[in-house]
Amino acid sequence: MSLKDKYAIMGVGYTPQGKLPDWTVRGLFLEASKNAIEDAGLTAKDIDGILVELCWTDPSTQCWSLQADLGIEHTGLCANYDSMGASGCAKVQLAAMAIDAGLCNAVLCAFVEKSATAPAVPYRASLGAGLAYGFFGAMPGISMAARAHMNKYGTTSRQLGEIAITQRRHACLNPIAQMRTPITIEDHQNSRMIAAPLHLLDCCLVSDGGRALVVTSAERAKSLRHPPVYIMGMGQGHVIIDLPERVDMLDTGAGRSGESAFRMAGITPKDVDVLGLYDATTYNVITQLEELGFCKRGEAGPFVEGGRLTIDGELPTNTSGGMLSEVYLQGWTGLIEVVRQLRGDCGERQVKDAEIALVTNQGGFIGFHSTLILRR
Repeated sequence: MSLKDKYAIMGVGYTPQGKLPDWTVRGLFLEASKNAIEDAGLTAKDIDGILVELCWTDPSTQCWSLQADLGIEHTGLCANYDSMGASGCAKVQLAAMAIDAGLCNAVLCAFVEKSATAPAVPYRASLGAGLAYGFFGAMPGISMAARAHMNKYGTTSRQLGEIAITQRRHACLNPIAQMRTPITIEDHQNSRMIAAPLHLLDCCLVSDGGRALVVTSAERAKSLRHPPVYIMGMGQGHVIIDLPERVDMLDTGAGRSGESAFRMAGITPKDVDVLGLYDATTYNVITQLEELGFCKRGEAGPFVEGGRLTIDGELPTNTSGGMLSEVYLQGWTGLIEVVRQLRGDCGERQVKDAEIALVTNQGGFIGFHSTLILRR
């Protein structure tokens, strides 16, 4: 039985973001969660499910820690869930399925990032062959896929730069974005190389901060504080984590993930008004546009030119500035933004008449993928 339109995202919670040396991970989890519960018009006693994505630099705050800090005596679901960068949308999916199974009625989902001011920790994504190729951190692996796309289809660095410039323009309209100084294509091309062909301005920020949201039934959501944002469709697609072991280096799992979501929602890419694409790099945006069906394989480079992804363009994408310019909070940056777009809460960066949004998360070397299609 389809879960289409049976469940909804209600409250969303923010914390301060950027560099937060005086905040603890536990304090950020609690702040984001309290704000999401309040935003939904609920109290902590109304929450009977908790899903936590652990902070990589300090995993000591677990789901049961958050339950205790919120003073919730009983839950029908309490779990830590990690699918790396794909975890945000995946947690919303798990929350909807748990409610559908009768385990709980209102699920709090939360994540905290503390990479800007915490000691560095080893990157866990490459556990096998990738280490032999020097894949220490995400960027070397993503850069290999980006180079393969360039070699096969003629995609250019300047086309990647179009994405960085567009998202920086969006961030300039976002009062809480970390980066609010406009950039040019010359700035992009002259920024230092991180892992060729990816420049500094092709890569996401390093940030501290937290986000949370509440998932509940569509029927219950109607009586809460804000208009519901309904879950129309969902999907996941995961490929072998190490790039050298994949049959197709350009396959990130997004095609299967998006296909499932579109099938459940009963729509096509042409029906989507707003995109929140996972943007660890500008290349992530390129490959997802193709795999999700917004353009054909190999055509995303020209597709992103000419302002198509701007707020008043044909396909507004990452309207908060995304992880490239607003804040790096893994998939939670785009997820919370599209919910606010559908609620009409985005002020200067509001997309006119936004009714349907698609948001994605990617993890590891762009090998784990989750998709949500939401509507107001």
